[in-house]
Amino acid sequence: MDAITKLSIVFTSFVVFQLLFHLLSSWFSAKVSPAFSRLSYAKKIEWNSRVVSTCHSLLVGIFGLYILLFDEPSRNDPLWGDSSLVNVNISIASGYLISDLLLIILYWRVIGDKIFVLHHCTVLYAYYFILTYGSLGCIGNVRLLAELSSPFVNQRWFFEVLQYPKFSRANVINGVLMTLVFFIVRIAVIPPFYFFIYSVCATEPYSRLGPLIQYSWISSCAVLDVMNVLWMIKITKGCIKVISSIRQEQAKNPLQNGKTD
Repeated sequence: MDAITKLSIVFTSFVVFQLLFHLLSSWFSAKVSPAFSRLSYAKKIEWNSRVVSTCHSLLVGIFGLYILLFDEPSRNDPLWGDSSLVNVNISIASGYLISDLLLIILYWRVIGDKIFVLHHCTVLYAYYFILTYGSLGCIGNVRLLAELSSPFVNQRWFFEVLQYPKFSRANVINGVLMTLVFFIVRIAVIPPFYFFIYSVCATEPYSRLGPLIQYSWISSCAVLDVMNVLWMIKITKGCIKVISSIRQEQAKNPLQNGKTD
């Protein structure tokens, strides 16, 4: 895929996600949830940001899963496989990240977060090498599968803003799924990922990457993995706290334990 096509996809992705944030999200959210109209300005900004995040995550996550399972070029050569599908997915994700960075800057007082700026810049730095040099496309696509956890994280925030009871069935189920999916797509993949790096580091295809791409690849992944581990710890603590609270509530109510006086 030529550079013009990649840039066109990045630009289109950027424009689509901007339109989704500024126009479509508010219109759709008001139709689906009447409570949206009663939210404060700040809450509406974050709501729209999370709607865009969810749409992006579902798109690139599901597309990335399809590529992982069925795309032969990237599977046959993880380091140098030139896959048009991978380039499309990485370009879409890049457009979203640039769009989200712009929104974070414009609405810094509402959704500004230095950690997310670091996250987005680190990912964009890694994607630059994939789109420019045509290497590590398969690796970049596998890392994109981490986005499959974002819809659950965002849904947790939606439930909180809509004032769903913390121990409601929907909230608890989403919290458990969020923890499990986050662990599977962001934490469980860490050991096999670094084992893969170890297995290819002495090969000729890896040598052809050159020192800059090699160090950039490993360092950017290391930064993201540290973030994911810290987020996982926070999510796990929250999940354990909720489950413990539910057990305490059940213990206080003998009828829920199947006991009668």
